[in-house]
Amino acid sequence: MRIQLKNKIAAVGTARFPATYEVGDAVERPDAILVRSADLLQASFNPELIAIARAGAGVNNIPVQECTKKGIVVFNTPGANANGVKELVLCALVLVSRGILQGSRWLEGLTGDLAPQVESGKKQFAGTEIKGKTLGVIGLGAIGGMVANDAVHLGMDVIGFDPFLSVDGAWNLSRHIHHANRLEEVFAQADYLTLHVPSTPETRHLINAETIAQMKDGVRILNFARGDLVCDEDLKEALLSGKVAAYATDFPSETLLGLPQVIAVPHLGASTDVSEDNCAVMAADELTDYLENGNIRNSVNYPSVHMPRSGDSRICILNENIPDVISGISSVLSASGVNIENMTNKSRADVAYTVVDCSGALPEDTVAQLERIRGVRRVRVI
Repeated sequence: MRIQLKNKIAAVGTARFPATYEVGDAVERPDAILVRSADLLQASFNPELIAIARAGAGVNNIPVQECTKKGIVVFNTPGANANGVKELVLCALVLVSRGILQGSRWLEGLTGDLAPQVESGKKQFAGTEIKGKTLGVIGLGAIGGMVANDAVHLGMDVIGFDPFLSVDGAWNLSRHIHHANRLEEVFAQADYLTLHVPSTPETRHLINAETIAQMKDGVRILNFARGDLVCDEDLKEALLSGKVAAYATDFPSETLLGLPQVIAVPHLGASTDVSEDNCAVMAADELTDYLENGNIRNSVNYPSVHMPRSGDSRICILNENIPDVISGISSVLSASGVNIENMTNKSRADVAYTVVDCSGALPEDTVAQLERIRGVRRVRVI
């Protein structure tokens, strides 16, 4: 197998690949790509490419829809960098509450006897405390859930909103977290608001003039999820008017940079040695399991399927989620004299994935016949 690296990937991750794999940034005609932040949106993919793994959560740098049509499975690594991002969010909670950065910059401009200047000037950097304040958390997934739990331990009242909260996610939340049924409830109650949702057409500019108007005066907003969740122009107006007291973000923008109420950092949420190692290991394991066994875990465009191996060969079929595909697969295999030992099919919106374990040798034209079934995008035999 050939794995092309599009960024520098932690060695602890690339070491997970079998020794027989060819792995590196110069690999040509790869079977899979392992990427961090490199832009693949305009990339041309070779026909042999069957998978792309993003060592991180966001996949905005990958043409997911194009990959789906070509039967290329796109993986990400949800939760692998969650703790690193969570710690930065907790840091930002304090930074937007206290004049720490502003005071530090002010000190750098002082000369002479510092003590009297510090005593007379420090009052301009007085802030507030987070204990007893209400934190609104929008999105209670891997990162949002951890932020919410830790905020409870810091003495904050926490209200969260997530209409897609999983059962496992709910079990991991503190019982002290209040669950809102509507976003408006969070906006109305939060002294601090932190965003932890993906960028989608529905969440783009979630923070805008209309939603800001529903918030408390002096609210402090944290965005360590995605830059376009916030309408920068609307937020700027709210910051200048004092409606929003402070804004901290991992996604600097020209519109907001330089405003005294804004703390912007250069996308450092997952920039820790631990996060990078975790993401690399998780991405490498996902690719290896798919390449070797056809199992899909943490794909953003195809359903998760994990089936123990049985039989002599495994057929992996990526297809459209339309009628008669399964019956077509069964008919082709039956006519070829192939015995099905085990079979799993899962769908996700308009796509599906079928894994078939067979006993005995497969006739040479089996794959070609399966590829001719209407709706089938890719067939692979392992």
